[in-house]
Amino acid sequence: KTEKPKEQILFPQASDDGEGVGNCPFCQRLFMILWLKGVHFTLTTVDMKRAPEVLKDLAPGSQPPFLIYNGDVRTDTNKIEEFLEETLAPPQYPKLCCRYKESNRAGDDIFHKFSAYIKNPNPGLNDMLEKKFLRSLMKLDQYLLTPLPYELDQNPDASQSTRQYLDGDSLTLADCNLLPKLHIVKVVCKKYRDFAIPKELAGLTKYLEKAYQQDEFRCTCPNDSEILLAYHSVAKYLNK
Repeated sequence: KTEKPKEQILFPQASDDGEGVGNCPFCQRLFMILWLKGVHFTLTTVDMKRAPEVLKDLAPGSQPPFLIYNGDVRTDTNKIEEFLEETLAPPQYPKLCCRYKESNRAGDDIFHKFSAYIKNPNPGLNDMLEKKFLRSLMKLDQYLLTPLPYELDQNPDASQSTRQYLDGDSLTLADCNLLPKLHIVKVVCKKYRDFAIPKELAGLTKYLEKAYQQDEFRCTCPNDSEILLAYHSVAKYLNK
């Protein structure tokens, strides 16, 4: 007797026109996890301007993303991630957690430094905030260039990592968390500061190039226009 497939519906935030997926790194993170798990799921965008009745009953007052799994509603992104990792487990589904706990923390200060940099309207503070932001990018670059223990086991003389992602050669939960944020950083910094991630940061540049080749990341990114719309009221041009 074959088990009836579990029903999973992910409700990400809708785009401004209510049709596509909006700018929400938490929604994209869960979208990537479900895709990487290789599980069948339904994607139903939620236009918060006119939230569907079903959600008013199920998750009153919550913001997307929501996950309905077999009729149960889950609303906390971190708990949804834990639940999916536990429930969609090997041998049927791949494990996505990191081997090294450091991988989970890599780049965790970037979004905070980026926000301070992009929300500042004062040209006098710009250089200092940009340096702090750059330092957080350099720290991530350094992590990506440093061989992990498994690489040193294979080659004790390795001075530089050859892995593709944060924790190895396949995308993990850590990448699902960090990449959507890096995508936002890239789009918003270009528009408001004409700032691009320096090519000298070879580890980070390679990491992003590789990630954009993966459907699970590229195809879950919101349109740039959605990101810029979300930042329209918070990002500041520098008042010259």
